[in-house]
Amino acid sequence: MKSGPHEGAVGGQSMYLIDTDILIYSLKGHEQVIETLRRTATASKAISVISYGELLFGAQKSARPEENLARVRRLGEVLPVIEVSPAIMEAFGSLKARLKGEGQRLDDFDLVIAATAMTVGYRLITNNEKHFSRIEGLHIGNWTKAPI
Repeated sequence: MKSGPHEGAVGGQSMYLIDTDILIYSLKGHEQVIETLRRTATASKAISVISYGELLFGAQKSARPEENLARVRRLGEVLPVIEVSPAIMEAFGSLKARLKGEGQRLDDFDLVIAATAMTVGYRLITNNEKHFSRIEGLHIGNWTKAPI
């Protein structure tokens, strides 16, 4: 059960797990992403420890690592970072087995992010809809697009 780019209620509450690509868009000042972050200011938002690690890697290899590391660390202070738990890894194992059985492949980090969203009951906000839409039961949204 998936919905449009700006619908966010899972079980009646707005709760979002922000994927790495959307975080990068926000750090780069993407107008639509920033507007949606403002509009959803009171909603629960978090990031996966996987996304946090991917952002740290990107900052380390950037032209301005100190500045970008500070920005990433600030994001980690503002948004809760959800660590990987045994329950998340149980969901990861099930998702990976199901996709492999269907002849589909998805990067392990993306599967852990999806498993995190599903385990904690958050909608995954990503611009990578093509990849994540293959996961049955994952609620996704895309904040790079204008509201419908």
